[in-house]
Amino acid sequence: MDKTHDPRATSWIEVDPSSDFPIQNLPFGVFSPEGEAPRVGVAIGEFVLDLSAVAQRFDIGAPAEVFASRSLNRFVSLGRETWREVRLRVFDLLHVDNGSLREDADLRSRSLFERTRVRMQVPFEIGDYVDFYSSEQHATNVGSMFRPDNPLMPNWKHLPVGYNGRASSVIVSGTPVRRPLGQTKPADAESPLFGPTKALDFELEVGFFTGKENPLGEIVPTSQAREFIFGLVLVNDWSARDVQRWEYQPLGPFLAKSFATTVSPWVVTLDALEPFFVEGPVQDPPVLPYLRYEGKWALDLHLEVWLKSTAMSKHQRICKTNFRQMYWNMAQQLAHQASNGTNIQVGDLYASGTVSGDTPDSYGSMLELAWRGERPLKLDETGEERSFLQDGDSVLMRGWCEGEGYRVGFGECEGTVLPPLDSSSSD
Repeated sequence: MDKTHDPRATSWIEVDPSSDFPIQNLPFGVFSPEGEAPRVGVAIGEFVLDLSAVAQRFDIGAPAEVFASRSLNRFVSLGRETWREVRLRVFDLLHVDNGSLREDADLRSRSLFERTRVRMQVPFEIGDYVDFYSSEQHATNVGSMFRPDNPLMPNWKHLPVGYNGRASSVIVSGTPVRRPLGQTKPADAESPLFGPTKALDFELEVGFFTGKENPLGEIVPTSQAREFIFGLVLVNDWSARDVQRWEYQPLGPFLAKSFATTVSPWVVTLDALEPFFVEGPVQDPPVLPYLRYEGKWALDLHLEVWLKSTAMSKHQRICKTNFRQMYWNMAQQLAHQASNGTNIQVGDLYASGTVSGDTPDSYGSMLELAWRGERPLKLDETGEERSFLQDGDSVLMRGWCEGEGYRVGFGECEGTVLPPLDSSSSD
């Protein structure tokens, strides 16, 4: 805990109390002003602060050229002490009691941009992407659809189940998602068909980016997780459920998951989230020694999913849940990934798996909300029903931690479904 966690701290930039980006947050991202190259910035209220411009005038803990980059990789590779130092110095420059930047009209005009007038980028050059399956509620729900008497697989409470995803198709919020083609086999068909998925789904997830490497062959214990984890984003792991159902045995998800994964653009640091870590669920049976951890690793993070069809005038909330219920935490996920000597890289993305709660309105996927299509979800404004997503649907995810008079939020993670490029072979 440090001065950036003071709930009384304010900035000379006016910030609405409901904003995701008060001075207590200061998340990092990569943005492009109109007609200009991408560079690293920090979100404050309705503005983006250009760190490459500020670092030319002030010592903010790292040289300007580190921030004149199209990804966070170079900055983050400098290590946790540098991440913390930069955030602290930016906090000082934006604090209401500091006039250094506020009174430099020329620099202020060159370094502050309205967030609505810049284009956000995927924050990291992502080397590897791993998706876990860490919500007991979600795993139980999905398992009970196919194995009512034994929904959890025998290994589920002994290790964080996951699979290696496709880093090349990770996209930033606001990027449309094309309905994928794939191979499916309807129950009444003798052979599989190829065509657009008829069961397109979202998955509400939270991901973390790594900021430190370990040599191939060396493990990463849970006690070192905070040295490796830079920050968190919201994740929508788009899924083609009918493709997945046909292809996943015996090796697991493949084309049903690899066509798109949406991330929110602002990476909220562990330091900003420190006040909101809480005790996690009791793990029974006890985990093996390498998965044991100390301290608080569950996060009191409020999460919501909103849906809007082309006929609706605004989004409707369809899910409200909390990240604190996750059975497997980030420290355990990272330790398990490296337990066989896998080398972690700067900019790797690790997603939590679908976040679901105990009640039907807290389920983090359409598969659960509409219960495999048996209980279609009704959209209040138009009376439309949804078992799975239709073309033109917009899925919007939000997340925030609630402080005393402020919130540390993630912004939006949004994607709109586009029709398939070629549907001629769907029958």
